[in-house]
Amino acid sequence: MLRTGLSELTAFITIAEQRSFRAAARILGVSPSALSHTVKNLEASLNTRLFNRTTRSVALTEAGELFLRRVAPALGDIQDAVNEMASSRDRPSGSIRISTAEAGARILIRNVLPAFLATYPNIHVEFVVDTRLVDIVADGFDAGIRVLQDVPRDMVAIKFGADWKFVAVASPAYLAQHEPPRTPEELKHHRCLRFRFSSGALYHWDLMRGGVSMTLDAAGPMTLDNGNLMLEAALAGIGIAWVPEYLVAEYVASGQLIYLLPDWSPTLPGLSLYYPANRHPPAALRLFTQAVRDWTRQKTSL
Repeated sequence: MLRTGLSELTAFITIAEQRSFRAAARILGVSPSALSHTVKNLEASLNTRLFNRTTRSVALTEAGELFLRRVAPALGDIQDAVNEMASSRDRPSGSIRISTAEAGARILIRNVLPAFLATYPNIHVEFVVDTRLVDIVADGFDAGIRVLQDVPRDMVAIKFGADWKFVAVASPAYLAQHEPPRTPEELKHHRCLRFRFSSGALYHWDLMRGGVSMTLDAAGPMTLDNGNLMLEAALAGIGIAWVPEYLVAEYVASGQLIYLLPDWSPTLPGLSLYYPANRHPPAALRLFTQAVRDWTRQKTSL
């Protein structure tokens, strides 16, 4: 019978997340040597090597990766249960870790978090901004924020953002040197700004007019992984950007940017907060999702 305790599993998960014994030791408040001894005991009890260690790096073995995927969600559930029992009805506590695109975090920080954190001062919210479509369960997140069409079907989704309209824009300086495109095909002869996801995939431009759609692998002089930098590059006259309209509307109104091919701008469902449907959400997450629902309902009724 294995006698592996929560402290050993916590140590394992912390090292796996930090990829460093020294960093994990600081977080756990123990010495690196004590932490190394704990891991050796765990590996001995499992009769399996969990980490490949050198003087410069720490990496999970294949068995370690499999073990992490099994124990991390289970240990998270145990921690959630402890937090719920430790919290009184009037002072709920706990942490909420959310994988999000920057736009989603910005909306909730402005509109939901001030009142929520004032009401529940013992709840901690962590946003991890990433353009990848991560597996929130496997990666240890409580929830995620993505465009509704990208939310997996086995999730509970709470739509809170307005629909997104994607637009092509360029600066007057750019258009002074390049004839504005009249059709999507003419974009192939322009300097287009490319967007790359954290996963490494390039974002293709999906244009739509009526029932006709067209996907372009737009080429150009720059590739960026941040929408705000795409905006800056367009303002600087470097090329044509393909971005959500909310990001550029004020610059179009001021004349700093100009819409191109407006008839081909598609509208997509807005952002959603989502979490696993087959797991009991901890108290902190339940309160947060309700706060998002309440704000969305209030905004819709105005």
